Amino acid sequence: MTIEIDRRGGSGYRGFVEHDSTRLAARGRTIVVASWIGIVGNGVLAILKTVAGFVSGSAAVLSDGIDSGLDVLTSGITLVAARITSKPPDINHPYGHSRAETIATKSLSFVIFFAGSQLAFTTLGQLLRGETRALPGNVALWVTGVSIVGKIGLALHKHMVGRSVNSPMLVADAKNMRADIGISMGVLVGLVLTVQLDTPVLDSVVALLISVWIMFVAFRIFLQTNTELMEGYHDEEAYRQIFDAIDCVAGAEHPHRTRIRSVGAMQIVDLDIEVDGELTVREAHEIAQRAERAIKAAVENVYDVLVHVEPIGNVEGSERYGVSRRALDDARTSGDGCTD
Repeated sequence: MTIEIDRRGGSGYRGFVEHDSTRLAARGRTIVVASWIGIVGNGVLAILKTVAGFVSGSAAVLSDGIDSGLDVLTSGITLVAARITSKPPDINHPYGHSRAETIATKSLSFVIFFAGSQLAFTTLGQLLRGETRALPGNVALWVTGVSIVGKIGLALHKHMVGRSVNSPMLVADAKNMRADIGISMGVLVGLVLTVQLDTPVLDSVVALLISVWIMFVAFRIFLQTNTELMEGYHDEEAYRQIFDAIDCVAGAEHPHRTRIRSVGAMQIVDLDIEVDGELTVREAHEIAQRAERAIKAAVENVYDVLVHVEPIGNVEGSERYGVSRRALDDARTSGDGCTD
C-alpha cells in the first residue's frame, strides 16, 4: 500500500492506491456483516438460555446464557472495531487504523475474564453455603441442545470469515464460540447426570467449571494479542520467503536486519540489502525497488516494504536488531531469539 505525500502542501496526503482502498473497504464490510450475524445469533441464544435457566432453576444453563450474552458484547466490539479499521490512513495515522482490531481483541479478553470470575465467585459461594437447589426442568435440556447446534453454526461462520479476511479479531471470537460449544455440551451432560442421579449440586459444580473455562479462554486471548502489541512476529516461514525472494533479485546481496511487524491484518517489512558500491544512486534505487516488488509477490498481506541499501561488505556495529538467514537457522537449532 502506498501513501503519497503532497509536497506542495508540506504534509497533506493525496490518498492511497485505489485497489488497496477498495480491498480494505470490502474487508471492513465483511467483518461488519459477520459481527451482525454474531450479535443476532448470540442474542437469540442468550435470551433462550437465560429464560430457560430461570424457569428450570438451572445455574449451569443460566451461566451458559450469561456467556452467550457476553458473545453479544464481543460481537458488538468487533463491529465498532471493524468500522475503525476500514478508515484509510491519514496524517495522524500513516499506518492506518488496523491496530484497532488488536486493541478490541485485548479488550474482549478483559470482558470475558471479568464475567467468568464473577460467575465463579457466585457459584463457589453457593456451594460453600450449601444452598439447596431444585432439580432442573426438561426445558433446560432442550434449550441447551438448541444452543449447541446454533453455536456450531456461528463458530464455523466466524472462523471461516476470519480466515478469509485475515482478521485476528474474528478468529479470536470464533475460538471463544468454540469454547462455548464445549461449555454447552458440558452443561448438557451435567443436566443429564443431575436428573439421573437426583443430585442438584452437580448443576452448580458444572456452572463452576464453566466459569473456570471462561477465564482460561480469556487469558489465552489476552496472550495472543501480546505478540502484535510487542512488535513481535512468530512466522519464521515469512522470513524465509523474504530471503528466497531477495535471492532472485539480481544485484541484491546479503539481506539482513530484516524485521516484520503486524498492523492488523497487514505486515510491514524492513530490511537491509547490500549492492555494488560503485553503482549510481539511481541504479541502487532500482535494485531496491525490484527487491520490494519481489517481497510483495512472495509474502501475503504486505502493507509496505522499507529497503535500506548498503555497499557490499559494509559492517555497522550498531546494527543489533533484526533477522538474517544465518540467525534464523541458528535460532531453529538453538531455540534462541533471532538477532543479527
